[in-house]
Amino acid sequence: MTFTIFVMWVLMGVLAGVVAGMVREQGGYGLKRDITLGLVGSIGLSWLVRAVSLVSGSGLFVAAVVALIGAGIAIAAQRRIRPSAPIGEQKADTWWRWGLSAAVVVILGWMLFAPAQQPAATAAVVEDKTYAVTPATMTVKAGIVTGEVTDMKVTERIEQGSERVVSPAKLTARFVLKNGSANQSVRLVTGKIRYIDAQGQPITLEDNRADPIVKFTSGERLDPGQEVNESIDVDFPAAALKGNTLKAIRMDLAYVPSPYREETVNLAVSIGGK
Repeated sequence: MTFTIFVMWVLMGVLAGVVAGMVREQGGYGLKRDITLGLVGSIGLSWLVRAVSLVSGSGLFVAAVVALIGAGIAIAAQRRIRPSAPIGEQKADTWWRWGLSAAVVVILGWMLFAPAQQPAATAAVVEDKTYAVTPATMTVKAGIVTGEVTDMKVTERIEQGSERVVSPAKLTARFVLKNGSANQSVRLVTGKIRYIDAQGQPITLEDNRADPIVKFTSGERLDPGQEVNESIDVDFPAAALKGNTLKAIRMDLAYVPSPYREETVNLAVSIGGK
């Protein structure tokens, strides 16, 4: 039983008690006792039919009918078994009955016929869907620059249940680049990634998506033997997620080599002015 159902029992008991004196004035004990009888009958019968499982569920209309029948039985039994002396009601009592009945009818109408409040929309659950890249680790070489790419994977964010894509796919990875020259320095400029299909053609990105460009954050020169750790986080085409579509990932690495020199500089100094 819900709180709303209990309120319906109370309202039907009050309404029956108010109307009883208006329909049949003789035999009653006044407004207060009529309402008390109505409450006892509506709540008592409603509780009884629920206790013996004659009525189940939480429908307001069924609850109203059962409560009204219970209130009517209690008031009719009082009028028949133990009626009061046949005296008319006071005028003030009659006004109270009309006022209460109108108020109860308004409340009942709102409870039974008001549009049901729509439940608040629950927030969709978003999860990361990860696609493995095989192999996830590989060695690369571009001229005098060598390195290793690790932890390659593609991730997109989707709505759980509907599979709607919330955030398009991204390619992420870590890689270490090393200057393998013995006598040249290297300044890394940029890297452009291309996704190649089975026919050797580039797979294009969807509209309004950025070109997969790797921007090197170090901005430092790599002398012979030095290395730098970088990361990849670029857009990945949705078409490449389909089976057997992607055959290779190509990176066009741009760097500037320069002659590496070591020179000796002699500083003529003295200590203490001597």
